[in-house]
Amino acid sequence: MSCLQLKGEKALTWTASCARKGNRLKNRAAYFGVFTAFALILSYVEMLIPFHFGIPGVKLGLANLIIVIVLYKTDWREALLLSVVRVVLAGFIFGNLFSILYSLAGGILSLAVMVFLKKKERFGIAGVSIAGGVSHNIGQLVVAMLVVETYQVGYYLPVLLISGVITGLLIGILSGEVLRRIRHIQLT
Repeated sequence: MSCLQLKGEKALTWTASCARKGNRLKNRAAYFGVFTAFALILSYVEMLIPFHFGIPGVKLGLANLIIVIVLYKTDWREALLLSVVRVVLAGFIFGNLFSILYSLAGGILSLAVMVFLKKKERFGIAGVSIAGGVSHNIGQLVVAMLVVETYQVGYYLPVLLISGVITGLLIGILSGEVLRRIRHIQLT
């Protein structure tokens, strides 16, 4: 159905269904902007936290909280777009080209694994988030192996797996709590 309909002699009218679609599009764009801002704020906050695990490159992944929430409240396409936008913006604001490369590899692999597990409906939010945290670290490790052209960085895998489980669990618990509290809000 067309948004513009011919009425009478050449008079065009805007249909009500198109107005509703326009409002939904505006709402989705506004929510996307808010989620992007939240993710960037959490990236910044994480950068300010003087908490180091004693392991290079290990972070809490606070911005992934927003990605998990968007994955559960909307669909994987919006979560993917948000993840890429967040990584690129945070990389340019707080990092460099290599941080963008590492984060994109980890983020895309992580999201792919989370989408797959979420569709299986056998895992809760925490389980999906743990798998996302572990796969994020694996994606970054693969890029590190390619960049430094050695597989010796692979010895770092057990540490990254453990940190992925711990941070994924924390993000999963937080995401579950936030989703429980905003369950009445419809984003689609």
